[in-house]
Amino acid sequence: MTDRFDCFYCRDDLNGKKYIKKEEKPVCMRCFEKFCANNCVECRRPIGADSKELHHKNRYWHEACFRCAKCYKPLAKESFSTKDDRILCGKCSSREDAPRCHGCYKPILAGSENVEYKGNVWHEECFTCYQCKKPIRSQSFMTKNDNVYCTHCHERKFAKHCASCKQPITTGGVNYQDQPWHSDCFVCTKCRKPLAGTRFTSHEEKPFCVDCYKSTVAKKCTGCNNPITGFGKATNVVNYEGGSWHEYCFNCKKCSINLADKRFIAEAGSIYCSDCAKKL
Repeated sequence: MTDRFDCFYCRDDLNGKKYIKKEEKPVCMRCFEKFCANNCVECRRPIGADSKELHHKNRYWHEACFRCAKCYKPLAKESFSTKDDRILCGKCSSREDAPRCHGCYKPILAGSENVEYKGNVWHEECFTCYQCKKPIRSQSFMTKNDNVYCTHCHERKFAKHCASCKQPITTGGVNYQDQPWHSDCFVCTKCRKPLAGTRFTSHEEKPFCVDCYKSTVAKKCTGCNNPITGFGKATNVVNYEGGSWHEYCFNCKKCSINLADKRFIAEAGSIYCSDCAKKL
């Protein structure tokens, strides 16, 4: 005698018979179809344990029943789409309401690679640069007047070009004398040190850092013999008979009073106030 092994539903003895475990409970094949199996959406019959079951969005089919609702093509191993709960093959779907490519106006079949941008859709190979006509695919792109450009073409056509190296400026940059420059290209004419974000001045329309301007370009003050840079206290300059002074260095030789805004007298290459000139 062997222990009885019964179907959970009909209590038939399952020893030596095929059965299915459903939630850890033994169920005979007949009861499985009657109580447990999913019903096929197409034929409405139970999908038995011996049948291959296909499912999509909580709906179930026998493999042989999973067909296009219009042309009846088997779709178990094919791409498909759905409309109004109907299964359609790619060809029939395109004939109904598949989206149309904004480039070639042909239907875009379900499962094919496509690009969506600003409410329009393209075949991947139809989404191309307006300038070079190459597909954008996974590259970054930019737009101008509703046209799409790859980064390279957009830079060549629309980006500002550096006054020094003539290459496109894609980010940042410096404006000098109404011309754009790469930050790395905007350098001192003498020492080639980058000038972006630093103090600089120009001579004969060429930029110089403060140190090079002092050492190679700036005039020397007749009074202190230091460079006249135009920076800080040295902003104002007094010029007289070929000589140049910092404003604060233009003083009477005798009493040292500042003469930048006063009457003065030059004598033997020196500057004197009116009172000291009378005592000479």
